[in-house]
Amino acid sequence: MAETVTLTAERRQETGTGAARKIRQAGKIPAVIYGRGREPEALMVPKIEAEKILKESGGGSTIIELSVDGKPIRTLIREIQRHPTRKNVTHLDFLEVHAGEKIKLAVPLLLVGSPDGVRNAGGVLEQFLREIEVEVLPRNIPERIELDVTELRVGRSLHVSDLSIENAEVLVEADTTVCTVVPPRVEEEPVVEVAEEEGVAEPELIRKAKDEEGEAEEESEGETPEE
Repeated sequence: MAETVTLTAERRQETGTGAARKIRQAGKIPAVIYGRGREPEALMVPKIEAEKILKESGGGSTIIELSVDGKPIRTLIREIQRHPTRKNVTHLDFLEVHAGEKIKLAVPLLLVGSPDGVRNAGGVLEQFLREIEVEVLPRNIPERIELDVTELRVGRSLHVSDLSIENAEVLVEADTTVCTVVPPRVEEEPVVEVAEEEGVAEPELIRKAKDEEGEAEEESEGETPEE
């Protein structure tokens, strides 16, 4: 099951670009929390602690217990906004979750093992899905979904129907391809063009013509003009 971590949050009164800039300069990240039965509320969370959680868990399927004014609120991160060039976190969206209410979310998909087609036939493993969307109760959220690819041979594929997920409803079509092993790529040998004899001989003819022309000039210079 997904782990639960704790993060302290503070309510904020000011919103807008200017206010958000001041919050970031103070070492915090602007955030908002929303969910069933509550109005969206502006918050701010410590930058260092929040980024540590995102780095260690990815945030997507991790239950985050926000402590707001000392009151714990179970949440999931629904959206992460980052700076376009520096890639640091600029805003977070939290979704409040309730124990008896199912939620929809994407869970990371991890391929386990080395495929037979890669080990013994030099094939290449290609992965098409890296996360699976499921509907699940908060207490049953899997940290990740693993798929064993050890027996996968060249030309064979595994599909969503091959996944084993307990206490969750998969929201992806069963015949969707997860991964496949393709034949080894064969590099084409470079084509070497062989010049024809006429093409090779032509520069020699040009040089000869220049040599003859040069000899003619030398003979001309060596002649004594008639008086």
